[in-house]
Amino acid sequence: MHVALFFPDRLPVQGYGGTQRAIVNLARGLAELGARVTLLAGSGSDVRETTLVPVDVRAARGSSFDIQPLLPADIDILCAFSPLHVPPQVPWIWRLAGNRRPGEVCPPNTLFVSGDHARRHGGRSFVYNGVDPKEYRFEPVKGDFDLFLGRLHRVKGYHWAVEGAKRSRRYLIVAGGWRPSLSRWVRYAGAVRGETRMALLGGARCFWMPALWDEPCANVLFEAMMCGTPILGTHRGSLPEIVTAEVGALGDSVEELVELARGVDRLDPAACRARAEQHFSHLTMAEGYLGIFRHFLRTAELPDMAEPADRPPAHAFPDRSP
Repeated sequence: MHVALFFPDRLPVQGYGGTQRAIVNLARGLAELGARVTLLAGSGSDVRETTLVPVDVRAARGSSFDIQPLLPADIDILCAFSPLHVPPQVPWIWRLAGNRRPGEVCPPNTLFVSGDHARRHGGRSFVYNGVDPKEYRFEPVKGDFDLFLGRLHRVKGYHWAVEGAKRSRRYLIVAGGWRPSLSRWVRYAGAVRGETRMALLGGARCFWMPALWDEPCANVLFEAMMCGTPILGTHRGSLPEIVTAEVGALGDSVEELVELARGVDRLDPAACRARAEQHFSHLTMAEGYLGIFRHFLRTAELPDMAEPADRPPAHAFPDRSP
């Protein structure tokens, strides 16, 4: 199958960029599974598994942008990671990353990134993001700190992680884009990447994701799990689909999370890695997309997908006592 992927910016991203990383992981996964991948992205993009068709970034973000002249004649399907106001004359799917405003209607060819994401937008189909296990170092032995890594916005709940560190008197490292006012229990690491980022993800006792918005599907959850680090989060968005009792715990208040944090030492890092490899790898993501593409090419519709299996809230930790 010849798949075209469209994103109006340069790839790979230099900083974090969850959507950009998901596109690169998808391209690599599709190529590993035997698909031919054409990438339509900003000039200078370099994803070695793809054939690049450079696009003018400013023009590609405009309402009059017509992608059709840039498409290879023999592509089977186009997956766009940005809206196309001028529909191409080939089968195409729009993959939505974030949340739309209440009342906004998504077109029928919209693909979502989790069951909750699809359900809230009246959608039919979803595929979880995925990361390449080879890029993440598994660390079975954890350090004496907790970690929050992400955009320092209130909806991400970083202030719950900070408050939890104060109350439990556990050291917390906060890594993000700007410096908030913290405390002696919290160390600010700034924006991190490379070996520093890997050391934090692998060395943390647990990863805080106390989301206060409906998180569509955060790649960093899978990155932490690939490193063997359990998750401490809320019941918002896709988290209940991703975080089971074997790999983390979910609560609905700072007090509840502080109490749950006492039990994360009982979680097995190997279980975190195993779940991430089985369900949230770049190959699992690519397999999901190929299944969606094949169905869409046969029927011109996205498939109706079963809701994620109901799971009990991840309050109870498994007993790992000898």
